[in-house]
Amino acid sequence: MENLTAGRRWAALLALALGGFGLGLTEFVAMGLLPDLAQDLLPEAYARSAPDAVATAGWMITVYALGVVVGAPTIAALTARLPRRRLVILLLTLFVTGTVASALAPTFALVLTGRFVAALAHGAYFGAAGLLAASMLGPGSQGKGFAVVLGGLTAANVFGVPLITALGQAAGWRAAYLAVAAVFAFTLLFVLFTVPEVAAAPGGSPRAELAAFKSPHVWLAAAVAAVGFGGFFAVNSYIAPVTTHVTGLAESWVPWVLAVMGIGMTLGNAVGGLTADRNLRRSILLGFVAMISTITLFGIVAAHPVGLFAGAFLVGFAALFIGPALQARLIAVAPGAQLMGAAVNQSASNVANSAGAALGGVVIAAGWGYLSSVWIGVALAVSGLALAVLSFRLDHHRAPDEAARPEPVTV
Repeated sequence: MENLTAGRRWAALLALALGGFGLGLTEFVAMGLLPDLAQDLLPEAYARSAPDAVATAGWMITVYALGVVVGAPTIAALTARLPRRRLVILLLTLFVTGTVASALAPTFALVLTGRFVAALAHGAYFGAAGLLAASMLGPGSQGKGFAVVLGGLTAANVFGVPLITALGQAAGWRAAYLAVAAVFAFTLLFVLFTVPEVAAAPGGSPRAELAAFKSPHVWLAAAVAAVGFGGFFAVNSYIAPVTTHVTGLAESWVPWVLAVMGIGMTLGNAVGGLTADRNLRRSILLGFVAMISTITLFGIVAAHPVGLFAGAFLVGFAALFIGPALQARLIAVAPGAQLMGAAVNQSASNVANSAGAALGGVVIAAGWGYLSSVWIGVALAVSGLALAVLSFRLDHHRAPDEAARPEPVTV
């Protein structure tokens, strides 16, 4: 990377961050448009029961998350020897194809198929782009590299998702997804012109990447994130109907609620990264306690406008406060498989996304009201805390050389 000028390096990093911005858009835009999606794609079901139709539309979130879970480790293993720039370009092409297919598909089933196809690239992009960024920043910059991509995703939650949600409400949800596809297409061109080629990791192979799954501690650390982080998604997935049907605000307020939650997420991620660097275990335990407390508070006060906004901010803060620590924990217990480590973290996060949205949809469809998903969120966060305590107690059973490894913090 010595031949890169400073301007070229920062342009390349911006291109990779823009991909992270696209990840945030495509993952979270459905959450603010569920009522619009349900009304357009499931008109008969919506006419019979709006809550039932909205709950069914929640499969847009669940199917995307399942695609990430399937695609992240699979692509990480199959592309272990592929140069990282080439991999990023292939993944961005898959994003464009799947997102355009979602926007143009005539039926709900075909829209779900398009979302699944696009999701296959999500986890692997995060890993490959993070490693590319790290290589351009120099030795010892793995954390900074992943922060570049995560910074784009966080920015999407602050202003990108609210803007896309507003576009979808004004021009239709299909216009929103075409706009997301345009972001990925622009990113693809940006990467082509700015990002240098970087070879795959020496000795990389499918067998080496898959070796990460031999450790039971990897599975348990992934379960902590997959279950516990689902508490956030049980709240976030149904923020639009809570805003309009529980708080009683107009649909135009939904983007503002999402923006406030995004600000909380941004601040939580910054503070959480610093805290995790000082004491990883304490950060995880404190983070889960904060998640349980803030989600409970949200369920109590969300019926009032001030409570809705304050609760959304606090839930977003608590969720992303724990994010860097959960990723650092998973990387720390995994054998040396860079791309797979990042991919597994994304898979775990999207199992959480899938579980939170699906379980929340079940209780809503059962007629318990839109706030019932909040209490599912509390239960998932409590379960995550219990699994984290179990994971820490089992640490002394790790092999001496594995237990002695330092626990790096990736933000």
